[in-house]
Amino acid sequence: MDANRRIERTLDNAVAHAEAPGAPPRLAEAIRYGVFPGGHRIRPRLCLSVARACGDDDPVGADAAAAAIELLHCASLVHDDLPCFDDAPMRRQKPSVHAAFGEPLAVLTGDALIVLAFETLARGAARHPARLASLVGLVARAVGSPVGIVAGQAWESELTVGLTEYQQAKTGALFAAATVTGAAAAGAPPLPWRLLGECLGEAYQVADDLSDVACRQEEIGKPVGRDATLGRPNAAALLGVGGAMARLRHLVAEAVEVIPPCPGAEVLRAEIVAQTRLFLPPSLASEKLFALA
Repeated sequence: MDANRRIERTLDNAVAHAEAPGAPPRLAEAIRYGVFPGGHRIRPRLCLSVARACGDDDPVGADAAAAAIELLHCASLVHDDLPCFDDAPMRRQKPSVHAAFGEPLAVLTGDALIVLAFETLARGAARHPARLASLVGLVARAVGSPVGIVAGQAWESELTVGLTEYQQAKTGALFAAATVTGAAAAGAPPLPWRLLGECLGEAYQVADDLSDVACRQEEIGKPVGRDATLGRPNAAALLGVGGAMARLRHLVAEAVEVIPPCPGAEVLRAEIVAQTRLFLPPSLASEKLFALA
């Protein structure tokens, strides 16, 4: 079964648990709405790519880790779009969860997705208790404080924040979680894989900054120009579009170089180049601007 089918099947099973009899109907509907249809599923695909490169001896555990990462990403989007943060009316070419279901249910939906991520991980990775303990710790580190996505959101409430510090927590944390949990789910030492995730996380954020500055809302499915409006650090604004594109190319090249020794290293390198092409929308991902191969 290919990676996309594995991810969608595991996510569907996870959400079905939240829709079990007794669940408040509108909350159950909002949870599914926040997860489907997804974007490119870049983080869970990265998790499964690393697991395959390391042998993928427990596909069910790897699927659970990948789904947990994506559920946490979806939770972060639901919360990020709230009026108290970005006040974004659109996400993935449709109304954001708070726009469709109201602010109270959006807060609860994000909370429920966080819990569902850990429930999915516990249920799917239970065959190897030692691995499960490691996976829970790795995922929790990517979510909370001091360096997880909650910390990344919190930096927006500080008076000053450095670009790298902000991006590593806001975006890099879940990419690092994707690589280390992919390795851990396959029984490989996870920590050597963190640098790969950090490089790809920063690359993705640079690409997102470029999209915010240089694209239209219709192309990327969410409001643009938000970083300038909200006074947030933005790589394209600081470095210029050309400088940000050069930084992006450098980060992807570095990511390919830091892949730890593993049975599937060559295949993984090719997958990373292919997946990073999805970081930018078509108007920016032309061969002239984004020649990574």
